[in-house]
Amino acid sequence: MEISGNYQETTFRDRPSTFGKDGKRVWLFPKMPKGKLYNIRRIIAWSLLIFFYLAPFLKFRGEPLIFLNFLERKFVLFGNTFYPQDFHLLVLAVIALIVFVVLFTVIYGRIFCGWVCPQTVFLEFLYRPIEYLIDGNPEQQKELAEQEPDAIKVLKRILKHGIYLLISFFTIITFIAYVTGTAKLGEIMDGWPGQRFGLLMGVIAFTGAHYFVFAWFREQVCTVVCPYGRLQGVMLDVNTILVAYDYKRGEPRRNAENRRGEHGDCINCYSCVAVCPTGIDIRNGTQLECINCTACIDACNSVMKRIRKPSGLIRFASEKSISEGKKVKFNARVIAYSVVLFALLTVITYLFTVRGDVETTLIRSQGTMFQEYGPDHYSNLYNLQMVNKTNSEVRLEIKLLAPEGQIILMGDSLNVAKGEVAKRNLLIVLEKNLVLASNSHLEIGVFENGKLIDKISSSFVGPNSLDNKQ
Repeated sequence: MEISGNYQETTFRDRPSTFGKDGKRVWLFPKMPKGKLYNIRRIIAWSLLIFFYLAPFLKFRGEPLIFLNFLERKFVLFGNTFYPQDFHLLVLAVIALIVFVVLFTVIYGRIFCGWVCPQTVFLEFLYRPIEYLIDGNPEQQKELAEQEPDAIKVLKRILKHGIYLLISFFTIITFIAYVTGTAKLGEIMDGWPGQRFGLLMGVIAFTGAHYFVFAWFREQVCTVVCPYGRLQGVMLDVNTILVAYDYKRGEPRRNAENRRGEHGDCINCYSCVAVCPTGIDIRNGTQLECINCTACIDACNSVMKRIRKPSGLIRFASEKSISEGKKVKFNARVIAYSVVLFALLTVITYLFTVRGDVETTLIRSQGTMFQEYGPDHYSNLYNLQMVNKTNSEVRLEIKLLAPEGQIILMGDSLNVAKGEVAKRNLLIVLEKNLVLASNSHLEIGVFENGKLIDKISSSFVGPNSLDNKQ
């Protein structure tokens, strides 16, 4: 919705802000924001960028800080290795993430997009600063784009897009390092371009796609492609806290028609529009393109300071708080949702924390019955599987905790290498007088260096209790 100088007169736009009436793209030249919120965003963005580019190359507990080997189904997160046996944790984490995103958006709007989304972080804090450095401020950028090609323009274009391509190439190489590991990455790149030409072509293709998104497609990702931007419309309500314009305080705006008459605090300077990375006017209300980046808040606060007006004409607020002229309050719904979000994060953290380093499964061999083991004992045959999720070899031992009996391991000892899935067969032997039912409960302990690390429950098949008494 677009609002004219008179707040009561409204029109409705039927196209995104980056498309003109003729359907052609409107290229944006946003002004670089300045202010307290932008400085905080810059610290967060650069922290994320540094972490992204360094994580696959840093070692922790002998493994990369983050390693996502989808081919071998091995995942390492901050020294903890996850295998297919941990799939249930992944499912729970994804479900919790979906619930978290929905509830977070209902309460706080689209802050994720403006503060930590990779699209925003790369574009606004890596690619655009390079553009400002080479092409100049927005006016100079626009003038350069419209002028006929000359030596200076060609040189600037080659320099800027050459840097863009280098960043895109290094970014794709970093992505590959996350999947293959740094050692394998060296093997992949060895002999380029003469050898492994197909892999090189794949890297070049992905580099081109990355370059296309950040050098040309840009904010269109947020307004045309990203599904989250579409979903937010059904998740927001009048109580959602988001970047909003206080029309009660700002209207009617100062312009040529009412310069001397009564007007609100908005002086119609368009500073909020000039810095918007998606080209909207936040004074027209919540819109599809708004990513809650807060650039307009910093710009407006700067103007309010110069004209000696209170800051906060554009601020984090809900529609209800603005319409009622009240400050944002954390009502019962916000508190309840926040508690649910905290509980979800706590549960996921707990599940990942208590995850055992060794996962053991004991199953009685299919198609087998009890056997007599000497004159006074019965035996059952079992299949044992042990997964070592640590980054070093473990030496394990299993003992029967209840009832009293004996475990006879077949084959090698239980030395399990890192990441290995060890399979063994074993016999559990019980005295006949302890087998009082056709199905007896067993408790087996798994020990590492004499310390109990896991307990397994299973069953022992014996003869019918009446037969056993006879």
